[in-house]
Amino acid sequence: MTALVRELLDTFDRLTDAERLDLVLEILKRTAYLDFPPLSDEDLVMNAERLFLELDEQEALYE
Repeated sequence: MTALVRELLDTFDRLTDAERLDLVLEILKRTAYLDFPPLSDEDLVMNAERLFLELDEQEALYE
């Protein structure tokens, strides 16, 4: 992750809920028609693994 992306995410974290919603909607509008290459099986597995690990961590916090 680049420093600029990290800075954008840090700024996003400081926004109010309403501002976050506005930003997310605008980003979705701008990216809806971009021509992204399909994800590889490796990318899909890696993302799924990361998601499940995060869910496990959240689950452990509630126990």
